This record gives sequence, structure tokens and C-alpha cells, in this order.
Amino acid sequence: MNIQERILTFVTRTNWALFVLTSLIGLLLASRSFAFGIICGGLIVTVNFHLLHRTLKKALRPPHLASHHAVLAKYYLRFIASGVILFLLISNHLVNPLGLFVGLSVVVASITLATARELKRLIFKEAV
Repeated sequence: MNIQERILTFVTRTNWALFVLTSLIGLLLASRSFAFGIICGGLIVTVNFHLLHRTLKKALRPPHLASHHAVLAKYYLRFIASGVILFLLISNHLVNPLGLFVGLSVVVASITLATARELKRLIFKEAV
């Protein structure tokens, strides 16, 4: 497995693991609106990540390469839909904004962990 596939697999699995972990911690230790913010934010960002992965995978698979306009259109539609959902959640006071921020950070945290993991592999591989 090459480095790109390894990172993508790690990030995809870690997204769901961090989402479940942060949601459980939020449910056990925080208020209802904070926990609901974590759950909603984590779900939004994790689903968006998977949809982006699927869109890019289909668009870049030969011989049926999609136009970049179609990929960008799907990206912006997801972006607008996410923005509307976030606006509705915050404006209707359904979630705590800080909890939502924590939930939205799930993918960033998993990408950071994947980067640290690969850097560790490279450093220790060169040391041997």
C-alpha cells in the first residue's frame, strides 16, 4: 500500500473513531446542547469528507474522467448545504457553537494524527 492510500485509509477510519469518541465524551460530560453540537458538527464534517472522497474518486477514474466544472459544482453545493445547516443549527439555538466547533474539528484532528504518524514513520525509517 502506498503512502497516499495508507493516509486516506487512516484518516477515513480515524474520522469515525474520533467522531464516536468525542460524541460519547460529550454525552457523558457536557450539557445536552454542547453534546448535540459535537454530534452535529462531527457528522456534517465526516459525511462531507466521505462525499468529497467519493466525488473525486469517480471524477478521476479513467476512462470516465469528469470535467472539473462538475466536481466544483458538487463541492460548492455541499459547501452551501453545510453552511445552511450550520446557520439553522446556530440561529435556532439548537446547538452550542463551541460544541459545534469541536465536532467540526474531527477531520482536522484525524488529518493531523495521520501526518504525525507518517512523519514518525519517515523519521524512524531513516534512523535505521
